[in-house]
Amino acid sequence: MKVILSLLPILIAAAAGYFSFAQTGKFKEVQERHLASLETIKGLSAEMGVIDKNLSDQRKRIADEKGVLESTVANISNFKSANLALKNGLAKVDQELAAQDADFAELDKAMAEVSAVAASIGDVSLDNLAEKIEEIEKSKTDKQARLDELTTLAGAATKALGTAREDADRIALRATERTTRIARNSISARISAVDQEWGFVVIGAGRNSGFTPQTSLIVERDGQRIARVKPSSVEASQTIAEIDLKSLAPGVRLQPGDRVILATPATN
Repeated sequence: MKVILSLLPILIAAAAGYFSFAQTGKFKEVQERHLASLETIKGLSAEMGVIDKNLSDQRKRIADEKGVLESTVANISNFKSANLALKNGLAKVDQELAAQDADFAELDKAMAEVSAVAASIGDVSLDNLAEKIEEIEKSKTDKQARLDELTTLAGAATKALGTAREDADRIALRATERTTRIARNSISARISAVDQEWGFVVIGAGRNSGFTPQTSLIVERDGQRIARVKPSSVEASQTIAEIDLKSLAPGVRLQPGDRVILATPATN
């Protein structure tokens, strides 16, 4: 027993030494593997650095290319806008040219008309153009005044004709009344207006005084018979009568105030 107890420390020391030697070998092996891992990590870090730099460069190139692409797209858009504006401008110019062509055509037409007018009115130049225009305007004014006068007279004549037709339609219905009034042999009236050019007078008496389209009238002045007139339009208080020029005394002209009487006394 004592031998065993004395050998026990030796055995423990031997076991400890063996364990220490074994652990030292394993530590060295682990250390070598760790150093190898560190070298591998360093190599991988260097490769990762290269890869990161390559990725950074690639990103920069992509960003640059993207900028170039965006710039190109913007330039293309600007070009399209400029092209559209140019087309619109050209269309506007074409319209203006067309309008100018139309204006020139109108100008040519006006010049042709002026030339035709100048040819029709004789020798015309810039010096006497104003005078010629004034002459034309005066002639136009005179003709317009004459036209207005004739229009007024024509209106009166038309009215007279219309009234005559109306009177003719009423002759049958008013025969009794007309006969009774014609029986008044003391009928007398005065001329209120005379149109020497058209040959008619206006008498200040009409149907109410017994005048009819068939009544023959004599014009007196100072008790002398100077002409005969024939009613052409008989109104209620006014008569338009045509002058019998053959009956007119030589050198005599009818005038307002001349007396009108029946040419033939009426009978019942």
